[in-house]
Amino acid sequence: MKLVRRVLKSTGIVMLVVVLISGLLLFVAYWKSTNDCDRNAATPSSPMKAILNCEYGVENLQLRDIEKPTPVDNEVLVRVRAASVNPVDGHTIRGAWLMRPMSGMRKPKNTRFGTDFAGVVEAVGKNVTDFKPGDEVFGAKNGAVADYICVKAERAIVMKPSNITFEQAGSVAVAALTALQGLRDKGKIQSGQKVLINGASGGVGTFAVQIAKAFGTDVTAVCSTRNIELVKSIGADRVIDYTKEDFTKTDQRYDMLYDLVGNHSFSERRKILTPNGICVLAGIGGAGIHPETLGRIGRNFWNAFLSNFSKQKFVFYIATLTKDDLNVLRDLMQSGKVAPVIDRTYKLGETQAAVRYLEEGHARGKVVITTE
Repeated sequence: MKLVRRVLKSTGIVMLVVVLISGLLLFVAYWKSTNDCDRNAATPSSPMKAILNCEYGVENLQLRDIEKPTPVDNEVLVRVRAASVNPVDGHTIRGAWLMRPMSGMRKPKNTRFGTDFAGVVEAVGKNVTDFKPGDEVFGAKNGAVADYICVKAERAIVMKPSNITFEQAGSVAVAALTALQGLRDKGKIQSGQKVLINGASGGVGTFAVQIAKAFGTDVTAVCSTRNIELVKSIGADRVIDYTKEDFTKTDQRYDMLYDLVGNHSFSERRKILTPNGICVLAGIGGAGIHPETLGRIGRNFWNAFLSNFSKQKFVFYIATLTKDDLNVLRDLMQSGKVAPVIDRTYKLGETQAAVRYLEEGHARGKVVITTE
């Protein structure tokens, strides 16, 4: 017994020391955490407007003058005409504590805002051959909500289709790639399948409806009463109004449930899947932090684990920004099979209002920010 007590005592001391050292390291990391906002405070010699988040919080988004970038050998300088807001933007600038070891403990390491963009090439580096000044382009790059951005030519930037506007093109990258990769890569979508999209009227949902139709599937969309005509207009074969009907209480079975809300249990969703059906866990019910947010995140992980013991699979994923898939989306838009849906458009100086509107959770399609 004495030996056991000594072991327990020694273990307790070691654990206490580890906790104290970890706490000290976190404290030091917290107070040393900084960003480049002080450097950007100097008067730029070639100014441009950009949205910065020097401190965490939507209320701290600022429109500032910073130095206009110059492209290096493999980069393209784009004059941004339009960008858009995504749910992930709000989570990033809010700085949830679980994310801060990566994003910056006391202040955000990355002070630039936004990812989606569309605009016109103004200059190219000497090694760039795929683009030239005057080209209309769209894609994804951190810091997109600004007058200008530099993008590596081989990364997530492609030519804009001639039949869509800059505002539409500036809304595409994150949401449409999320829909495409979820349906095609995780859901293994096939022509002739029956697909149900829960959360069909939001940014990702409106792309998902159209992409699923482009793959030749039969699409059932779930949305509220006010959005029924919208989702019908973009190709849904039938619509379920969730304010009047629970889509899990039906005899209909689906090959795929593309779930952007996560407001039903594992067993409820299994009941509407075919024996070998798949549920793609693509969201938690819109932007912002709500009382049910953490529960839905945890449920997604738990459901994916439980499906290891079932023929019906539940999978979640994080979309990646790829040039190849942007070209797939470009072709879908050029052919008229996909048309971005824009809810509201804000000016650059109204970015705070744009984020707050998106986080109310009622946006129909995308929320766009224009620089002109």
